[in-house]
Amino acid sequence: MTDEGFALRDVVVRRGGRAVLDGIDADIPADGITVLWGPSGAGKTTLLRLLDRLDVPESGTVSYRGTPLDELDVLALRRRVGMVFQRATPFAGTVRDNLAVAAPDADGEAVRRVLGRVSLDADLLDRGADTLSGGELQPMCLARTLITEPEALLLDEPTSALDEGPRRAFERSVLELARDGLTVVWVGHDEEQVRRVGDRVLHVGEGRVTT
Repeated sequence: MTDEGFALRDVVVRRGGRAVLDGIDADIPADGITVLWGPSGAGKTTLLRLLDRLDVPESGTVSYRGTPLDELDVLALRRRVGMVFQRATPFAGTVRDNLAVAAPDADGEAVRRVLGRVSLDADLLDRGADTLSGGELQPMCLARTLITEPEALLLDEPTSALDEGPRRAFERSVLELARDGLTVVWVGHDEEQVRRVGDRVLHVGEGRVTT
């Protein structure tokens, strides 16, 4: 994997006349876990969404591996850069159906392997996704993202609704993914968790980013 991940240059995002992000300059390397940390409403999620073109800046440039995002096909970008949202949302059907939505051609071995990567048992495959516990549902959403084999993973406070045990299990899964070479950007608000998972921390506050 190249050392070059995401780069933001003089990025501005405004909402309702207010600069949510104001002249952001930041580099997010391809290696390890970069945590975006700061108070609620600081713009962390907005910054994260820029990396997948779910939001676009009013001005400035966001690049991935040296290419501005507005020069990349959106669907192709989102195959390379996967995202897991704060609220775990299952699609209709079984766990197997959820994985098939993301990767219709994935075979049984690939499906079982991706569940193992998020510490879920293959016995869950034929369970209705809407019957999973919170501690099972968010890892399933992570598996649904991973089965497309992205290069980078964006996580928006993914453990905020999890109890301690599932939260630590989720952290372990992501730490292992990062060790295997996946670029991870994690929005967090829990200072103890930030210390546990972050290889580097970018503090987001008052529309700015500091290290």
